[in-house]
Amino acid sequence: MPALSKIKPEFLSFGAEVRRLRKAAGLNQEQLAGMVNVTRSYITQIESGRTRCRRDFALRLDRALKSGTTIVEAWDELLESIKSDKYPKFFVNFPKAEQSAIMLRAFEERIVYGLFQTEDYASALLNDEEALKNRMRRQAIIDRVPAPTICVVMDETVLYREVGGKAVMRQQLEHLVELSCRSKVGLQIAPICYIRNVWAPFVIATQSDQRQVVYTDNAYGGETTTDLQHVALVSETFAMLQAEALNIKDTLTLIRKVIDERWT
Repeated sequence: MPALSKIKPEFLSFGAEVRRLRKAAGLNQEQLAGMVNVTRSYITQIESGRTRCRRDFALRLDRALKSGTTIVEAWDELLESIKSDKYPKFFVNFPKAEQSAIMLRAFEERIVYGLFQTEDYASALLNDEEALKNRMRRQAIIDRVPAPTICVVMDETVLYREVGGKAVMRQQLEHLVELSCRSKVGLQIAPICYIRNVWAPFVIATQSDQRQVVYTDNAYGGETTTDLQHVALVSETFAMLQAEALNIKDTLTLIRKVIDERWT
């Protein structure tokens, strides 16, 4: 079996969708395998992301599970994501894992977390119209039903660093207040201080089978990984950040204060 770190996040996402539909149909892996004339181990390989089935097999799965075209559409999206040039090379593996996540945990130290950015704020950061559309498109996950749990810690300096002008900053911070009122969103501000192991922004995307995909920024782009040691280190770092950060209530109070005192 290949190492977990070698499994592409896109394959994990596709496999998770097959697993979800199988369970929704009340079938175990052996029963589904019998319906589509393959071995149980082949279904296991698909659901775990260790192999990519052919498109005609995705159609057979749809027929067996009575799922319309859901699986074949996921297969088409998988193929598109592999070939995609919508995102920079260093980021291309992560959006699929992000979109299929049941929980996202993120840390940002310079700018507002991407999924929480207003269009005007993002426009001031991105000089490419297609990149802006892609960022806005990714934000649809926040309104998904069921929505993922999204826990974000941002450095306090993010609230003061001007992007796009005062009006844009006020709108952006008001948007953060609005998001914070959602039941599946937890936003915390980390005071300006040294926190062990915090070197760069990152996002942890937890999948429905509890596997985790990590994206970390670096000086020349970024890195996507499922390496268990890397995931463990970043998860520990996020726990430290949450421990040092203001609680959600105090975070809201601070954001409102900064709006009134700096961006009015």
